[in-house]
Amino acid sequence: MIKIYHNTRCRKSREGLQILEASGKEFEVREYLKEVLSEEEIAALLQKLNMAPIELVRREEKLWKENYRDRDLSDQELIRIMADNPKLIQRPIVETENKAVIGRPASNIEEIIN
Repeated sequence: MIKIYHNTRCRKSREGLQILEASGKEFEVREYLKEVLSEEEIAALLQKLNMAPIELVRREEKLWKENYRDRDLSDQELIRIMADNPKLIQRPIVETENKAVIGRPASNIEEIIN
């Protein structure tokens, strides 16, 4: 099953949702700001994304700049921070059973669903 971690207020996330809708494939939407990801779920996504936690952080967010940017944080601390502050997670993320991609650019989503 394909899943999109979606933020309705994000243009790129809405574009990703449109790509999935146009694909005709069955998928599930998780509004991760409402249904927050656990630390374990974030760690599992990072494995599928094949990236370090810092790469999943939206480092241009005011919250990040004001509270975390200049701190030396471990991977586990970064995961906890994202679980506590889901708006810091890159979006959209599209996940399948074996792989995940960040839908920036949106063409990344096409790679995972084709």
